[in-house]
Amino acid sequence: MPKFLRPLAAALSAATLAAPVPALAQTANGKAVTMIIGFGPGGGYDLWARTVARFIGRRLPGNPPVVAQNMPGAGSYVAASWIYNIAPKDGTIMGMIARDAVLGPLTGDPGAKFDSTKMTWLGTPTTETNICIANATAKVKTFDDLRKTELIVGDTGPGTGTRSYPLALNALLGTKFKLVSGFPASSDVFLAMERGEVDGICESLDSVIGKRPDWISSGKVSVLFQGGAEANPEVKAPYIVDLVKSDEEKANIRFLYAGQGIGRPFAAPPGMSAATTKTMRDAFDATMADPEFVAEAKKLQLDVKARDGAYLTKLIGDIYATPKAIVDRIAKLIL
Repeated sequence: MPKFLRPLAAALSAATLAAPVPALAQTANGKAVTMIIGFGPGGGYDLWARTVARFIGRRLPGNPPVVAQNMPGAGSYVAASWIYNIAPKDGTIMGMIARDAVLGPLTGDPGAKFDSTKMTWLGTPTTETNICIANATAKVKTFDDLRKTELIVGDTGPGTGTRSYPLALNALLGTKFKLVSGFPASSDVFLAMERGEVDGICESLDSVIGKRPDWISSGKVSVLFQGGAEANPEVKAPYIVDLVKSDEEKANIRFLYAGQGIGRPFAAPPGMSAATTKTMRDAFDATMADPEFVAEAKKLQLDVKARDGAYLTKLIGDIYATPKAIVDRIAKLIL
């Protein structure tokens, strides 16, 4: 283990320590930038991160290469904990973690060895709509069916919406999701759906469209409902907040889906200098406005609706100010 890791190693969980430590890429002129991806290859997070990695180096001083490296584990808690506790604070590390993993420390998840309010947030290329889908061959066709009939869904680990949403909705609204765990990425769940091993998934709209662009339009899957910071008019399915009646239930559901406003968050280590933070944030913002990046994202079925690091920092601060009673209730349901 390199010397700079030793002082912090004891602070991390066994799962975090088991993750491969990236070998920081080097070029003839100095260090390149490493883009840590909190999931395995093939999923929506991997696609977003690698797309940004191909363009953001142009906006950094010296135009360094940006090398993408997957660090999967525990729904991206491994990557987030590594970035927060171990990564150098010199601008050579940035990464992408799960939107819902950002809420892990708030809900008391033991795998979340980081403080989201102190992480350096660079921005998000999009805000999200989550959809729960079922194969057309499944008995469940609507949200009402889901309250009566079991639906087997795949999940990609703690801290992700594929797991948190079904678990919480089973308790809050009486749905009958049955979770099958152990999938490294959503792409693996999609394959399992095609093989008939599971019947559905709760996943981001852009991930479903990006990986299986014809599934919704062809009727191969049914969209049971949508969730997010607000209803997406492009999705022809009921908004989950509208499916509950009491103000208390609505508050619980809104907090559950708060991560959708976080989108696909890019982060850097805490405690960087103000100059380094500004450089990295400016590079991210410039990348989001780069016509070539936008065109590439569109080609990949990625919907760019970017928000900057200041937006993420404020949103996450507001989420962490949620009344404790609501936080505690949701935390018990998703852990």
